[in-house]
Amino acid sequence: MRLLRVLPPLFATSLVLLGLGCRPRVDAEDSSALEVPGRALTGQIVSVDVERGTLLVGHDEIPDYMSPMTMEFQASAADLANAEPGQRIRARLIEEGEDVFRLAHIWPVDDVAASQVGGSAAALREDTTIRGRSAFRSVGENLPSFALYDQTGKVVDISRYRGKYILLNFIYTRCPIATMCPAAVNLMEAVQHDVRKAGHGDQFELISITFDPEYDTPGVLREFAEIRGIDTSNYSFMTGPESAIKDLLKQFGVLAQVQGPMIKHTLATLLIDPQGRIIDRADGSQWDVEQFVRKILK
Repeated sequence: MRLLRVLPPLFATSLVLLGLGCRPRVDAEDSSALEVPGRALTGQIVSVDVERGTLLVGHDEIPDYMSPMTMEFQASAADLANAEPGQRIRARLIEEGEDVFRLAHIWPVDDVAASQVGGSAAALREDTTIRGRSAFRSVGENLPSFALYDQTGKVVDISRYRGKYILLNFIYTRCPIATMCPAAVNLMEAVQHDVRKAGHGDQFELISITFDPEYDTPGVLREFAEIRGIDTSNYSFMTGPESAIKDLLKQFGVLAQVQGPMIKHTLATLLIDPQGRIIDRADGSQWDVEQFVRKILK
């Protein structure tokens, strides 16, 4: 059983805390990622039909299943909103009935974006390796540099938010425990509401990074936010390479462990000041909203 990071000192009872996370329903061997349904598909979007809820895609050969062709696929409203004609994609093909196919978990395939995110992930990997046993960043240390995809499929470099307060945590959309990820998102929204009510909404950003990047594609994260009515004007849901997520977990002192159909994990919420320094941290999903609001508004 392989944990994704070394615990910070404050996690004296780490395995107990981890057990409070999203527990698996059955015992199973650990794997590096949760299973994502469907067959792998790559191709290019020809057109987007929002009214019919479909994408016309010229797809490559799917070995032992389907020859290359241009065909129509159903897709979620969020994936349709992110899609652009001419865009290369990779996705999961799900057969829902006779001659009825749906594309899900769609990733944009863009060499420029991939180079930016991949280069950032490589630099983060090097930084984590160099830091070694000191990878964990305590309150008072600077935020590491990283770039990920947001819920619209655009690349976001964390340096974009320099000059603003950032409230950051980790979640995943398949988390079934109401007192874990859903509760953490609710608290983030409560801070968002209180800071905006005080007239400081333009000086503040919220970020939730997924534990489950292969499943939580930009469209899945966008749908997650839209279904819940979350205001994403200053709240970004981010995903990206699994290696980058693992390194961020290590550096932020968060445990995540895949077991069976669930991710068992701890929770942490970090406040970063406008200079990029970590100035506060709350572990778990039952922290006091005012703990962060006071520091943002001071």
